[in-house]
Amino acid sequence: MTERDLFRQEVREWLEAHCPVSQRQPIIREEQIWAGSRVAFSSEEAKAWFEAMRDRGWTAPTWPTEYGGGGLDTEQARVLEQEMIRLGCRPPLYDMGLWMLGPALLNFGSEAQKTTHIPRIVRGETRWAQGYSEPGAGSDLASLTTRAVDDGDHFIVSGTKIWTTRADVADWIFCLVRTDPDAPKRKGISFLLIDMHSAGITTRPIALISGESEFCQTFFDEVRVPKNNLVGALNQGWEVAKELLKHERKLMATMETITEKIDVGLVELAKSRLPMTDAGHLANTDLRTRMAEHLMQADALNDLNELIYGGMKTGQFDPAIPLTLKYIGTREQQRKDELMLEILGVDGLSMTSGKPDLDRMVRNWAYNKAHTIAGGTSEIQLNIIARRGLGLPE
Repeated sequence: MTERDLFRQEVREWLEAHCPVSQRQPIIREEQIWAGSRVAFSSEEAKAWFEAMRDRGWTAPTWPTEYGGGGLDTEQARVLEQEMIRLGCRPPLYDMGLWMLGPALLNFGSEAQKTTHIPRIVRGETRWAQGYSEPGAGSDLASLTTRAVDDGDHFIVSGTKIWTTRADVADWIFCLVRTDPDAPKRKGISFLLIDMHSAGITTRPIALISGESEFCQTFFDEVRVPKNNLVGALNQGWEVAKELLKHERKLMATMETITEKIDVGLVELAKSRLPMTDAGHLANTDLRTRMAEHLMQADALNDLNELIYGGMKTGQFDPAIPLTLKYIGTREQQRKDELMLEILGVDGLSMTSGKPDLDRMVRNWAYNKAHTIAGGTSEIQLNIIARRGLGLPE
């Protein structure tokens, strides 16, 4: 038995022993475990599952053990992921600190920032929000105007951020701020960590088409931020931002795997609701063709992920390939949503039918419209692919 096989056996046995049966069910939004001072658990078994993964460091399996992470290499982390999928284990923790900020801090943060914030992210003690977009700076993020003025040992931050997901319940926010208004756009930006409990911060929820208010607008009115909360060099925050955006775009590409799963698949849904031929095929040949196209694209996306993983493992990694993930992944999410709504027919007209599974499908259709905008629009992503991946001129 190889070393990898032994590790897989160990992981499998540990998960079987520590993941309760109730935590091997498809996740629903109401039962997600979000980090932070207001953390809530749907049951004692959900709490026990989170605590077991937290204590093992497997909420952040590849992060260094000195900061509370699991210390796994890429291959071991892949084995853990595969075994969790095989058993149907729910994600033990949700947080932007895990998905985006943590990797950026490990690359750019000071040792004091790492020892202060990384363990708290791993343990789910801090919930993070993202302060990037502004009312006048969305896809053209570098035109942001939120100011951070030097004031001795502090910066004085004034301005507003928008689409700050759940900033109303966050403990901290990572922000891009302008520290040199006279420098070229990307050269005068810095990356700050800001305590959401600081004086001068207010939030206002924004109603969404899905009927929820997950996004907020966040206002900073002369907020004092210690200078030791500056990540990376002064006026060099764009470098940190680019690193973080790589992880955000990967998140957007795989959002369905970390948010809300629906029990029924696309094919099963169609078979249960639509006329079939005597041969057992969908009678609607046009719909059948479009479903087949989507399923082939989804398989190709999975193969692309495997290609990236293999490249990372062997050290023969093409950095241009992951640039396509966000564009393809979000497009296929939306295509799947549209197909599901078409299959649902009149049942797809309401989010409040009283049928939970159907209502979730419709809400997901509405919510996932944001994925080709968040983290950089599809048009911006195509520009990035053209420039960085294909080397095309501006």
